[in-house]
Amino acid sequence: MLDAIVWFFTNIAMSFYNLAYAITHPAQWLSWVPHINQSLPTVEHKQSLMYFIYYGASVEFFFVVFTTFLVLFAIGLWRNSFMWGCVRTFEGIANFTGRLAAWAGLLMVLQQIIIIFMQRIFARAEISMGFGISFSKDVSWWAEELKLYNALVVTLCVTYTFVQGGHVRVDLVYSAVSYRTKKMIDMVGSLIFMMPIAVLTWLYGWFFMWRHLVVPNPSASDKLDKLLLKARALRWNIETIGFSPNGFNAYFLFKILLCTFTALVFLHAVSFFMRSFLERKEGPESEGKYLDKDKLGDEDAELVANIH
Repeated sequence: MLDAIVWFFTNIAMSFYNLAYAITHPAQWLSWVPHINQSLPTVEHKQSLMYFIYYGASVEFFFVVFTTFLVLFAIGLWRNSFMWGCVRTFEGIANFTGRLAAWAGLLMVLQQIIIIFMQRIFARAEISMGFGISFSKDVSWWAEELKLYNALVVTLCVTYTFVQGGHVRVDLVYSAVSYRTKKMIDMVGSLIFMMPIAVLTWLYGWFFMWRHLVVPNPSASDKLDKLLLKARALRWNIETIGFSPNGFNAYFLFKILLCTFTALVFLHAVSFFMRSFLERKEGPESEGKYLDKDKLGDEDAELVANIH
């Protein structure tokens, strides 16, 4: 038990050094970025990518993120205005991302209409889109690509929907308890449900994503030394295999969206914890403070949204 406590606080202390080292030595883990669309020219570039892959889901990275949360919360305890600023920033990210990604729903509908017209009325096997430079693919490619729009809405709108109060809740005791107890439930839920699930999903999703982008495949169980040895044979191998011969072939985008979704959920877990803490501290009059909710322009729709 004592060893676990020492390990925990040692990693928190080392996170300051690790963050400072990463910021002051960007070439060690980012020199591969200029070659993202071409082969990696040297072993150093390949090793920098392996550093990025390894530390992206490492204990060191977790404690950097965790310690950052602790520091932000500690400053917020000293100045509540700072914590409210963090809440507004994180909720602003969720709202901006969700409102932008929500347009994918309209694109999905319009593209489906085009596909139906091209297949049933014009009897064309291909659809070409673009201005100046034409992008031509088989109709089946465009049909399968509709799943990407659905994934954009699901992954990038999840925290936006949370901010707007659109998620369905199963209420067993929440409505019957006091205001301060509700806020405590929200705080505990953020810490023991949202954050751990986001971390676990990231740990699996991170290496799952990279296994579809590079070879030799990196593994979550590989130590840094083993990954650096693999780096000598490292090359881009972006997944371009569809479920059908002429079907959608950019499924690696779904893996990237999985990691993006996880990052947004963790960020909003921090935001929701801070909001719940501040609303509990300041009382019922602060509930919904600075909350940027959409104006639906319909009283019945507004009522339904508030009920949810």
